[in-house]
Amino acid sequence: MKAIGIIRHSPKNMVNKEEFEELLQSAGYEILTIIEQVREEHPKYNVGPGKLQEIKKLIDELKPDRIIFANPLTPSQSFNITKELKIDVIDKWQLVLEIFEKRAHSKEAKLQVEFANLQYELPLVKEAIRRIKLGDRAGFKGMGEYQTQQYLKHIRYRMGRIKKELEKVKADREIKRKRREEVGFLLIALAGYTNAGKSTLLNTLANEEIEAKMQMFTTLDTTTRRFMVNGKKALITDTVGFIDDLPPFIVEAFHSTLEEIIKADIILLILDVSEPWKEIKRKFLASIEVLKELKTLDKPLIIALNKKDLTSKADAEDKKKALEELITRKGIIAHSIIPISAKENDLGELKNSLEEVMFTLPKYRLFEVLVRDKKKVPKVMAMINSIGEILDIKYGDTTKIFAYIQVGMIKSLTKMGVELRHSS
Repeated sequence: MKAIGIIRHSPKNMVNKEEFEELLQSAGYEILTIIEQVREEHPKYNVGPGKLQEIKKLIDELKPDRIIFANPLTPSQSFNITKELKIDVIDKWQLVLEIFEKRAHSKEAKLQVEFANLQYELPLVKEAIRRIKLGDRAGFKGMGEYQTQQYLKHIRYRMGRIKKELEKVKADREIKRKRREEVGFLLIALAGYTNAGKSTLLNTLANEEIEAKMQMFTTLDTTTRRFMVNGKKALITDTVGFIDDLPPFIVEAFHSTLEEIIKADIILLILDVSEPWKEIKRKFLASIEVLKELKTLDKPLIIALNKKDLTSKADAEDKKKALEELITRKGIIAHSIIPISAKENDLGELKNSLEEVMFTLPKYRLFEVLVRDKKKVPKVMAMINSIGEILDIKYGDTTKIFAYIQVGMIKSLTKMGVELRHSS
């Protein structure tokens, strides 16, 4: 499809043109031209009336299939612009949802996208009904008054059904999560701006081949895989990428996916260090806003500056220092900031940092493990090493092992006939 893009920059806040173009391309649009304007928001048309007339002339000249605004439109603005231009008009969030629809593969992801679309359409349908009552015959998508009213009922009914289905998915995921904890897995969530390289990092850590492309929102389906952190069992989960000013209706729709971040033991925030500092800062602050909304900033946070292979060592270090200064000013606590290359498997320092954080978690406690059967000592040691860290061993008739162990693994160890005592 061919599209004309419209960007209204606020005098105090410029829209990122490159990111908007990338969104259009990710959705599969041929960009005919991008029209820009710097002004405060016009209440009726978002852009100014004069600029709207300029767009109307361009429509006659270029024959686009759609007009796409980089700015969110109110329902009223959407109807006014469509009525004036007589062409299909969508905004940034409808564009994002179109990309989501293309990327959703699992049943859960498709439900989440449908729920977000319905939430987006709800105020538009209400606005259509309001206008019909005022004598404006413009319905929703060409529908009359009765059809529009019926569609509103359908939206509310369907949203209720999807919520119930997503609640079932949430319950199933919670059961799986508890089982994982019982067998001693550390839970690490990959988070960050879209296209930062999260899927590539998961592939490298877990030796997987999950789809990872240089395009926005490649990952919508939650992917969890096993990997080892210096010999310790862990699970890593890839989550949907963030974007500036992520609206509440998208956060709500993808809550069951984003819940993997809420339930994680450690959050691994990925940034693209090869980008200009201005972009790194913008995407970092946008990511922090989402983590704040999810109330997860109290969790251990490790920041990985990915794609260091695409820039110089000096440049990566300069950006690391700038980020350290930024998080200090913002009062954000991060355990470490580590330049990495997921593509080249340069992850040694990252794994060491994950291991350091591991033993500071509440789920790890210091135990004295008493093994009275000497034949069982090697198996007990192997299990502890896979889920914790042995600090000291005293051999005798009863072997005493002092170790950091996950609380969730106590049952598995006691089943082996050993005794555990809290150690200070």
